[in-house]
Amino acid sequence: MRKLIALTFLSLIALVACNKVPLTGRKQLNLLPESDMLALSQSSYDTFLDSSKVIRGTAPAEMVNRVGNRIARATEEFLKDNGLGSRIKDFDWAFNLVQDDLANAWCMPGGKVVFYTGILPITKTETGLAVVMGHEIAHAVARHGNERMSQGLAAQLGGVALGVAIKDKPEETQAIFNAAYGIGAQVGVMLPFSRTHESEADRLGLVFMAKAGYDPREAIDFWKRMAAQSNGMAPPEFLSTHPSHNTRIENIEEHYLPEALEYYNTSGGTQGGVKRLN
Repeated sequence: MRKLIALTFLSLIALVACNKVPLTGRKQLNLLPESDMLALSQSSYDTFLDSSKVIRGTAPAEMVNRVGNRIARATEEFLKDNGLGSRIKDFDWAFNLVQDDLANAWCMPGGKVVFYTGILPITKTETGLAVVMGHEIAHAVARHGNERMSQGLAAQLGGVALGVAIKDKPEETQAIFNAAYGIGAQVGVMLPFSRTHESEADRLGLVFMAKAGYDPREAIDFWKRMAAQSNGMAPPEFLSTHPSHNTRIENIEEHYLPEALEYYNTSGGTQGGVKRLN
């Protein structure tokens, strides 16, 4: 019964979704005030950094910060040029490298980015790192976290308002927030949205990195390295919250690269793309 109520709630609120994702134009469900999302993000980000080994002053750490700020500036310019600057007007960008063997990275609302050291052997170069950075920043710009939180609150807490959930159910709210950023995957009502989010982040991320002067063609090699790193252990696509590596690469090659290359060809390119992470 609870699941039926949650699904009904999702169906009803989907009808009133009026926001659109930049570039893709997809209507999206953003029920939660961005101010609440940003506050929750800042708190979660600080807590995560306090409990993690943050790396500072090294060449890889400086590269993460440099690439992040470069793509952030390009993203702001892109949104401003398209009349969407207000979408990230309250962002307070932060880019940190954390010691962890997981091949992972993420970006919370407000531009709070973390890269794990485990992904650096796969990114290999500054341009490879830019592929991941653009993708993660795209998630935040597209407000995918807000969508996932809206879906999660509806599915797990019966559509409780975020402010109420934070006050009365802090542990459950935190768990939903973490799940919205890939810390735990769910098969079920959130699955189709998660795949859509990943595809949108691929497309937007390529544009952002290209506008920043990084060659978006590097995305093909990066995702091939990711596929090789998984050693065939990835779950079937219908059970995954991400598109399969082959599907992702095909979409990038056939649909997203031509668009991104237009931005790259007018950006002047970058010499930084050949620098390697040692």
